[in-house]
Amino acid sequence: MTRILTPLLAALAAAALSAVVVPPGQAAPQQAPPAAHTGNVQQETIRMATYNASLNRGAEGELLADLATPDNQQARNIAEVIQRNNPDILLLNEFDYAEGNAAVDLFRQNYLQVSQNAQAPVEYSYAYAAPSNTGIDTGVDLNNDGVLGTGDDAFGFGLFPGQYGMVVLSKYPIDTANVRTFQNFLWKDMPGNLMPTDYYSAQAQELLRLSSKSHWDVPVQVGNKTVHVLASHPTPPSFDGPEDRNGKRNYDEIRFWADYAAGGPRASYIYDDGGAQGGLKPGSRFVVMGDQNSDPRDGDSYPGAIDQLLDHPRIQDPRPASQGAVEAAALQGGANISHLGDPRFDTADFNDDPAPGNLRADYVLPSKNLLVRGAGVFWPKRGEAGSELTGEFPFPTSDHRLVWADVQLRG
Repeated sequence: MTRILTPLLAALAAAALSAVVVPPGQAAPQQAPPAAHTGNVQQETIRMATYNASLNRGAEGELLADLATPDNQQARNIAEVIQRNNPDILLLNEFDYAEGNAAVDLFRQNYLQVSQNAQAPVEYSYAYAAPSNTGIDTGVDLNNDGVLGTGDDAFGFGLFPGQYGMVVLSKYPIDTANVRTFQNFLWKDMPGNLMPTDYYSAQAQELLRLSSKSHWDVPVQVGNKTVHVLASHPTPPSFDGPEDRNGKRNYDEIRFWADYAAGGPRASYIYDDGGAQGGLKPGSRFVVMGDQNSDPRDGDSYPGAIDQLLDHPRIQDPRPASQGAVEAAALQGGANISHLGDPRFDTADFNDDPAPGNLRADYVLPSKNLLVRGAGVFWPKRGEAGSELTGEFPFPTSDHRLVWADVQLRG
């Protein structure tokens, strides 16, 4: 979309930028120094990050082909963003799944481990990827359009199995033997769920899975401590009708982690793909990460969706911010002008006219027994280093921004 800056919007932009006062500790620098590693696990600062990288393609195998050589410009740009921020543990959303970590290995070898634009290469010795519900046909007409086998009739919207998948990359060992996945958890098995039963047929209600992609609990070993990466990518709360089937599913996908993190009786209904039941044990260290597709104040979310995590008694919100997001909202205008939320916290650059405008969609939410040392959103202002990597539509990387938080493990 071409954005035209009128004199009125230019004046609004200048006023907005000159009026921004950032309270201490709320807005982090665009290119913060890498987390310091001391060798002492209780003093070591670990950078946790999430990034919807838009490394999804329109047909199965296309991503493998794009990553097979070191010449794909979007992949190079994505790798440079990662190298500039240098996270220790990284969740990538919208990374097409290929069996055997084939796409992940190509991305590491041909892009992350190769210097991009004079940035230091980054090496992730450990990776976890697993199948996604996207593109797996249900055999049922889920969207009630009278046609079977469309992307809307899959367990999660997708044109082929694994489209819009995800991967966890880590510099620390992943305890793969104890990973829990919840790909097959049925929506109907969540007590008090919001499934619109007046919309879905009885057959659809019986087989529809909760996760539009999947929910993963990926334990990462940092010294003798374990940090659980709770990774997901709930469906956007849009592209539906008055029944709000996607908005309600988004709410319940977010609720899943709220119940899982609470543990105890609240999580007793949960079962994983191996049949084990329940949520996290008391005292577990964890970080909820991913594109949650929900803004606390703006957009199409079902009321209170992301607040289930932001207001959770076991979770803290480091409120990562950027000045680039403030600048973008002011310059682009449109729906951003009427937003209720503070644009500092936006993480995604969406269509401004007519809606939804820029939103906070991506989150790194540590448990309260982790000590937050800093947080930020990689969204440079125009002219700043790295601003050519974010840009405006058509984006050189993604319409989302990398979000990070530096945490220390407590004893």
